[in-house]
Amino acid sequence: MQRFCTLGFVLGLILMVFGVTYALPIATSLYFEDGMVDHFVNGMSLNIGIGSLLSGVTMRFRGDVKTRDGYLLVASFWILMSSAATLPLMWGIPGLSFTDAFFECVSGFTTTGATVLVGLDNLAPSLNLWRHELNWIGGLGIIVLAVAILPLLGVGGMQLYKAEIAGPVKDSKITPRITETARLLWLVYAGATLACILALNLAGMGWFDAICHAFATLGLGGFSTHDASISFYDSAAIELVLTIFMLIAAMNFATHYTVLHNRSLKPYLSDPEAIPMLGVVSGSILLCSGYLWHFNTYPDFFTSLRHVTFNLVSIATDCGFMSADFDKWPPFVPWWMLYLSCITVCTGSTGGGIKMFRTLLLWKQAGREMFSLLHPRAVNPIRIGSTPIANKIIFAVLAFIFLYFISIVVLTFSLIFSGLDPISALSAVIACINNAGPGLNQVGPAGNYQSLSDFQTWICAIAMLLGRLEVFTLIVLFTPTFWRK
Repeated sequence: MQRFCTLGFVLGLILMVFGVTYALPIATSLYFEDGMVDHFVNGMSLNIGIGSLLSGVTMRFRGDVKTRDGYLLVASFWILMSSAATLPLMWGIPGLSFTDAFFECVSGFTTTGATVLVGLDNLAPSLNLWRHELNWIGGLGIIVLAVAILPLLGVGGMQLYKAEIAGPVKDSKITPRITETARLLWLVYAGATLACILALNLAGMGWFDAICHAFATLGLGGFSTHDASISFYDSAAIELVLTIFMLIAAMNFATHYTVLHNRSLKPYLSDPEAIPMLGVVSGSILLCSGYLWHFNTYPDFFTSLRHVTFNLVSIATDCGFMSADFDKWPPFVPWWMLYLSCITVCTGSTGGGIKMFRTLLLWKQAGREMFSLLHPRAVNPIRIGSTPIANKIIFAVLAFIFLYFISIVVLTFSLIFSGLDPISALSAVIACINNAGPGLNQVGPAGNYQSLSDFQTWICAIAMLLGRLEVFTLIVLFTPTFWRK
């Protein structure tokens, strides 16, 4: 019982922190006079009020969260925050069900960018900004933000950090103190967002749209203020700016910090994921551009290059913007883009999927196994960059990959069982579990997820949570060992 009271105290504090985020849409509503201010004020009051009550009642149980309980707290937080964030949407959009509102908020928090809303061009500015703010907050993880604050209130943050950053390099820190690490990461994140806002405005985007799209870009969330997404602007300059910042967001933010701190680009060259990631993306762009040009999808190679570059980078980095209906391209290209969404982004980025670190590790493990067939007595340790990788990490990655693909299979067959066609089902699950956004066919870039039934919508929401929490964090809660004393 005491452990749940300790979790309740921490969760109450985080609810209070989350309540502060309503200030930005409140200011936006007052500026545009869109009539939504009362909805956001009420939402803020509920979050801060319930958080204060919860933390007040459980204050005497305050203390450090254990590693096991950190996973329960993180999973509970993402579900609770997504539920709380639905209130302004349901109050402000007539007829919006809780299922659709929850899907929209989970999509925002998990930086998936899949949407069930239409008429975004005419949506109240404060509601549009709220969706994009969820993208931005979820990008680097609000738990990481809370880690920078909770120690000031007497609650340690290391277990929360480990539960939130569930990748194979979660124990690496850019400073000895985890609180300082979280603060520096958010400083870099905020600075990159500001640079993106300025660049988008210079490229011709209005200030409001620039803020919204910068939030979605650095969070790799993919929400837009327009139903047509980036094709609304038909601007090569805007696409170029977004492409650059999507690639920045797909890299390890600890590496960005090191580059800024050392005032040198060398850390990018020594990052074991950055160069392979850029190489895979660059090679894929050239391959797919030539492929579309060969099949006369566009009149010349450079037009193909423009559209492939933006859309491929968007899907590969799990952002989800689109400037063309790639569902109408020859099937090889959109399916290759969805495959890239599984493997491309780096650990420590705001993207999802398997990530490049695990991809490189599996590739080298496969090579080691083949080498062992020829030289069974040889010692052949695996290294990523100059770092030797312990076998326990390799085993953990193999287990992750197994659960990742089993999750895709189970969720895809669940959607097919519900009546969704196989292409829509498989692409929706891949797009959702990788937090990439648009799929193909019924959930393709020309449409959205509005046409799904409630059951199908919940399946996709589960896929988004599984992907954002990197499978283990959520699945471990359903194992008997977790609940055993």
